[in-house]
Amino acid sequence: MQQNNINHLRELESEAVYIMREVASQFENMALLFSGGKDSIVMVHLAEKAFYPVKIPFTLVHIDTGHNFDETIVFRDNLVERLGAELVVGSVQKSIDEGKVSEETGYYASRNIAQTTTLLSALEDNRFDVALGGGRRDEEKARAKERFFSHRDEFGQWDPKNQRPELWNIYNGKKNSGEHFRVFPLSNWTEMDVWQYIFMENIEIPSLYYTHEREVFLRDGIYIAVAPFMKLKPTETVERLKVRCRTIGDITNTGLTLSTANNLEDIIKEIAATRVTERGDRADDKRSESAMEDRKKEGYF
Repeated sequence: MQQNNINHLRELESEAVYIMREVASQFENMALLFSGGKDSIVMVHLAEKAFYPVKIPFTLVHIDTGHNFDETIVFRDNLVERLGAELVVGSVQKSIDEGKVSEETGYYASRNIAQTTTLLSALEDNRFDVALGGGRRDEEKARAKERFFSHRDEFGQWDPKNQRPELWNIYNGKKNSGEHFRVFPLSNWTEMDVWQYIFMENIEIPSLYYTHEREVFLRDGIYIAVAPFMKLKPTETVERLKVRCRTIGDITNTGLTLSTANNLEDIIKEIAATRVTERGDRADDKRSESAMEDRKKEGYF
């Protein structure tokens, strides 16, 4: 890796560490939203650096849709054990059972929207006053509007037109009772930055990110993993192909990429050559032009 790339990554690392320490200085009950994806894994790695040699001061919060990849859950549990960290799991299935949200039906059924209710319940039940997320501005146009410190009202909602200025790296975490903040230390990172940082720091990631064989089917130009809860159309057929995940989420929404990338160097080359955006194969973002922004206003990550 060239020295100018290393210097760039160290600057991003320094910025993220500074923001995490600012969070620790301004808030009391802190959560780190952990999906098991590469961005949240990098967040945990940065938190370890920020507060070494003591244990990270953040409780890991995972919103379990019940439709996760098995590899994600195994990786999550192994990481929590290694860190000795506290883990809070919000269950979408529990939200459905309690009648807080409804289970979607049909070919395009997903639990993605239901995550918002489960997340807000987890934050309220545990009285977290701040939640750190791995969102980046390059991912999607709604996330490009997000500040580092993102204020949420007492209903967990976000107003993109009413955000606080962040001048000279001064972050305002003042809030009223019942309100909380979402904080995004990776805001200025790109997908390529994340992968190069993972390579530079030799960070362990789930096997899903590397090429593997999996049963898939093609829907609307996107390969989706076969799972017991997935309902196939009569015209859809199952194939066994070599694929990998570029971004990890609920199985119903996670598009798989045809790939031969078996190591980090190959992944970086693949990302450099692709013309498809990182979330270009995320089915949940294709529901409407404003799908992500609508969910964020309601309290989504």
